[in-house]
Amino acid sequence: MPRLPFVTFEGSEGCGKSTQVQRLATRLKKLQIPFLITREPGGTPIGETIRELLQFAPHNSSMRPETELLLFEASRSQLVRETIKPALERGFCVITDRFFDSTTVYQAAARRLDREIVERLNAFVVADCVPDITFVLDVDAATAESRMQKSPRRADRMEQEPAEFYERVRRGYRDLAAREPNRIVLIDGSRNADEIENEIWTMLCSRFPKLTADV
Repeated sequence: MPRLPFVTFEGSEGCGKSTQVQRLATRLKKLQIPFLITREPGGTPIGETIRELLQFAPHNSSMRPETELLLFEASRSQLVRETIKPALERGFCVITDRFFDSTTVYQAAARRLDREIVERLNAFVVADCVPDITFVLDVDAATAESRMQKSPRRADRMEQEPAEFYERVRRGYRDLAAREPNRIVLIDGSRNADEIENEIWTMLCSRFPKLTADV
């Protein structure tokens, strides 16, 4: 019997992915489908410590792109082995707020690190733990910035990057979606949350009918 899917959400800061993660979880809960939500960086005690260092540590402004890359990979390695793979093996649908596509886009496309090195590190860290489907919420830099300004939470280090950085992020995600259309679904993130939720759910059920087979 096929296992439940491993679903990841991607996009720039302010794209609305975290909202859609929670909305998908609400649907699964109503259907009594077992699921696990996690996030990157983080998702484990070690990963959450790395997350704090990457986002809010007072001395992280001098962090080099290479250091940033390796910290993300370290957090991911722990998350895959401690959380994601065991949950999939137990029959859970796993939903992750960011995964290795973020590193391909942010560190390779936006930070302009060597793409081949980044992809080799990603492959080493995740091994065979590759998402079944990835939803990329696509918004322009102006929309993302407007949403971030309205957010009540404090901005992290990544959210303080200039607009041109986020344009590179957006192009990076679009390029990935074009390269991997069987896995990556590009979603217009400028619409209202209900429309986006319905599109995601329709696509997910069409790809994985097991989600509603017993409903």
